[in-house]
Amino acid sequence: MRHTRLTHFVIAILALLTGAAHAFETEGRQVYGPGTAAQMLKVISTADKEAFEPIIKGFQAVYPGVTVDYTIASSTEVMKAIYDEGAPFDLVISSAMDLQTKIANDGYARSYSSAQTDSLPAWAKWRDQVFAFTQEPAVVVVSERFFDKTPIPENREELIGLLRDHPDRFRGRVGTYDVRTSGLGYLFATQDSRNSESFWRLTEVMGSLDARLYCCSSDMISDVADGKLAVAYNVLGSYAEGRLPQTTGVRIVELNDFLSVMLRSALIPTTAQNLGPAQAMIDYLVTLNTRPAEALRSGLPPIDEAQLAANNAMRPIRLGPGLLVFLDRLKRETFLRSWSNAILQQ
Repeated sequence: MRHTRLTHFVIAILALLTGAAHAFETEGRQVYGPGTAAQMLKVISTADKEAFEPIIKGFQAVYPGVTVDYTIASSTEVMKAIYDEGAPFDLVISSAMDLQTKIANDGYARSYSSAQTDSLPAWAKWRDQVFAFTQEPAVVVVSERFFDKTPIPENREELIGLLRDHPDRFRGRVGTYDVRTSGLGYLFATQDSRNSESFWRLTEVMGSLDARLYCCSSDMISDVADGKLAVAYNVLGSYAEGRLPQTTGVRIVELNDFLSVMLRSALIPTTAQNLGPAQAMIDYLVTLNTRPAEALRSGLPPIDEAQLAANNAMRPIRLGPGLLVFLDRLKRETFLRSWSNAILQQ
């Protein structure tokens, strides 16, 4: 561990000294503020700009002296930036809970505690290093035009039966994550496999229908809205609610057998150079439930224990070492091999 962390540190220093370009890929970047403010907060995040911008603006209303440099990347690229390259970000925000846990578990996150973080439920934080601030269920998004008089499925068994009984209607029109490249997709898939034996049967049925594979929820949602897909499986419900017009004939379905609930989380990496603003943003994020109007504008549902208690189907994915099981190299290879055989019919 000591040698690994030393290597990580040396790589980061060399990159800074040489000005070498980072190998990780980004999807966008926006600087909020004049850039000449007294303090800077460098954030790398998987959250789309449209979702996180209301939170940034709300934060800056409280902390007007902080410029926020916001970089967007996929969860696997975020992991590469922090874990492999030691990129000097002050805050890491990701939907891939397992990868966030690994960053902390392997010594790349700083500890922090405050009255705000102490108020989080035990299942929404880990080791005073990883802090959840949203709860976002994985849902099914369907285009009603493909169902006609056929009932829309309410659980996985009904979804399997529907797809199996109408192959001509749904062939090439079912979408899900490519779990080989999507960190969130991999997290949802492994959790599904733990929660229900129906996961593998559903995966095989989707594979038999030439399922289309995606990197992210937003692309699946767009293709359902455009009529290219009839069904998108395990889409982030928060994104679906925020992106779908009310008149598109698209329905968001929360399956009643179980709903995997992703906790979007934040951590301060060991490479952080601006600790004050990073800690202030952690406190601001974990109290999102006290600002319902801001949460509504962002489309990111905050931690809400009452909502979870009211819906027995909702199953929050718990932060902690249990998430590391499927990151083990051999277990990951075995899972991906089985998934590829099922979805690609290899």
